[in-house]
Amino acid sequence: MDISGLIITHNEEKNIQGVLKCFDFCNEIIVVDSFSTDRTVDIAKEFPNVKIIQNKFEDFTKQRNLALDAASNDWVLFLDGDERITPELRKEIIDELNKPEQKDAYYFYRKFFFAQKPIHFSGTQSDKNFRLFRKSKARYMDGKKVHETLEVNGSIGILKNKLLHYSVSDYESYRKKMIHYGILKGKELAAKGKKFNVLVQYLKTAFKFFKAYIMRLGILDGKEGYQLSYLQSLSVFETYESLKKEQN
Repeated sequence: MDISGLIITHNEEKNIQGVLKCFDFCNEIIVVDSFSTDRTVDIAKEFPNVKIIQNKFEDFTKQRNLALDAASNDWVLFLDGDERITPELRKEIIDELNKPEQKDAYYFYRKFFFAQKPIHFSGTQSDKNFRLFRKSKARYMDGKKVHETLEVNGSIGILKNKLLHYSVSDYESYRKKMIHYGILKGKELAAKGKKFNVLVQYLKTAFKFFKAYIMRLGILDGKEGYQLSYLQSLSVFETYESLKKEQN
């Protein structure tokens, strides 16, 4: 079964080699890069069967759909730079695609790491995303600037083995990522006609922290659980700061 490995990148020189190695069973790799200023593209060029497309970043959905359009195979494996496939998951993917019949899209559960330390709670325990699917049966939903959503017009399965998600290399880089996501989400809300409300801002920020730290048991993840819960709530706060700026 032919499959295309897809990834969108920006300044991923620390990650790009590791994630492209995960595509070793793909007969094609598509890298959509938003004009990285580090060695991301140079490193990617060292891999066989790689096609690099450089496109100015507007939002995550547009970059992902551009990668889908460039893939020559119907089956695609879409990974982020901070995700890694285990040997067990690699085998499960190949076995699934070699079955007489498959689902049209597969959820992957993800194992979350904070600076190489595994996180068991803090809202990560139910974290799953579509990573393997037929592009003829799925498309990323227009209008979503961040936390992009795949719409699947077909059957859905879930793989048993988890994808490793090294989302947090260090506190400061993750803080910047959460602020960036918040800014994009605020622009998305503004485009939908949402109005800024300071009471909603503070209530939703407080609830996000309470949900991650107490309801989703972040307290059991120690210092990292507190930091993750705080940064998730910071992203909510920045969402409404962004929305406020869009309306001024």
